[in-house]
Amino acid sequence: MAYQTINPYTNEVVKEYPEATDQQLEDALQKSHELYHTFKKQDIKERAKLLHQVADKIRERSDELARTCTTEMGKLLTESKGEVELCAIIADWFADHAEEMLAPKEIETGANGIAEVHYQATGVIMMVEPWNFPYYQMMRVFAPNFMAGNTMVLKHASNTPSSAQLMADVILEAGAPEGSLTNLFLNYDQVSKAIADPRVQGVALTGSERGGSTVAKVAGENLKKTTLELGGMDPFIVLDDANMEDVVDIAWRSRLYNNGQECTSSKRFIVMEDVYDEFVEQLKHNFSKVKPGDPLDPDTTLAPMNTKKAKEKLQDQVNEAIEAGAKVVYGNEPVDLPGQFFMPTILTNIDRDNPAHTTEMFGPVAVVYKVKTEEEAIELANDSSYGLGGIVFASDSEHGAEVAAKIETGMVFVNNIRYSLPELPFGGVKRSGFGREMSSIGQKAFVNEKLIVKADRPDMDNLAGGLVATQEHK
Repeated sequence: MAYQTINPYTNEVVKEYPEATDQQLEDALQKSHELYHTFKKQDIKERAKLLHQVADKIRERSDELARTCTTEMGKLLTESKGEVELCAIIADWFADHAEEMLAPKEIETGANGIAEVHYQATGVIMMVEPWNFPYYQMMRVFAPNFMAGNTMVLKHASNTPSSAQLMADVILEAGAPEGSLTNLFLNYDQVSKAIADPRVQGVALTGSERGGSTVAKVAGENLKKTTLELGGMDPFIVLDDANMEDVVDIAWRSRLYNNGQECTSSKRFIVMEDVYDEFVEQLKHNFSKVKPGDPLDPDTTLAPMNTKKAKEKLQDQVNEAIEAGAKVVYGNEPVDLPGQFFMPTILTNIDRDNPAHTTEMFGPVAVVYKVKTEEEAIELANDSSYGLGGIVFASDSEHGAEVAAKIETGMVFVNNIRYSLPELPFGGVKRSGFGREMSSIGQKAFVNEKLIVKADRPDMDNLAGGLVATQEHK
């Protein structure tokens, strides 16, 4: 595959990178494996100091990181800056909390002695990460695993190589030892080779359903643990008693943030009929106010899509939806700019035979449904092969939480925009993947949860109560 930085606003090829050689992969795996054995003997407090240094270095290089991300994948500069700061927040949080999360936990038992679960590193982790949040995706795997004592090899997306290499360089410049995170421009065969290698003990992937299926197959064949964060068709449910001022302010942001190129974007707006017309009109109004342009310009509010291929795919999906009966109530018109711009679009009249009902649209396209009852809203929300996140708006947050509990996703936010913070577990169910990143759950994603039962002497009076063969004593 070609690793290239192509500016999606100017269409200029900025830089190209050669693929890694098999020898570079071997060297990276061996260096990471050796460092893992060093980490096993190291006090976790030493790595916490280093991770705080990583956070400091990210903030020191924040302007360069943000501009590189925007130039490479088109994200608004304000959003890139936010992503960079979030990476520093994640690094600081795990540096502050990992020691407590990884401390041995005593458990009650009928066994003789004291039972504890110890959390220990397992080895090298293979990271496969996407382009849409090139730094954040790296950091939410790197920070907890670095603190656990695991080491990592990274294969990033082919269209964000500059961002991947820059963040990897920043981490090393901050003092993280060589081998803790190695970015390599690998092809898919090399990724499979790495997963099969006995030095690799786990695989963390964020990406497409197809990519997740391929990686999971190789990992399964080689008995390697995986975490997968894949696609999403997140519902945004608006109940008829919701505060519409809040709803309309959050709805357009939730769909257009990162130009809609986000797994957890609200892609299906499920609105009660009493407030449906108002919702659609307000969504049209807010979509109409965005200003396309240079994403480095602070006045720009609509960025280009990340690649020409992505834009063309989204247009094909919209065309297919229209052919199947969808109604365009706003958008789907050309943007008179040279970059890969896609006009924010609203589709209605989507029935369950329409491909837009089941296919994720990774861009600024909102599908709006009208429902008569709360039960219909919940049933429609769950009528998806995906289950990543969701949003519910209701006048009463407790009632909103009752609705949220019935939605088959990994995350739901009530009367709120979605959050990605280190203390909150991130992940989904169904074809959105499995496992969690961030929080205490993500901290332990790739550790050995080792049971140790310790006693001063065996309880000879109660051997028969344990798993002890007693036939020989009869």
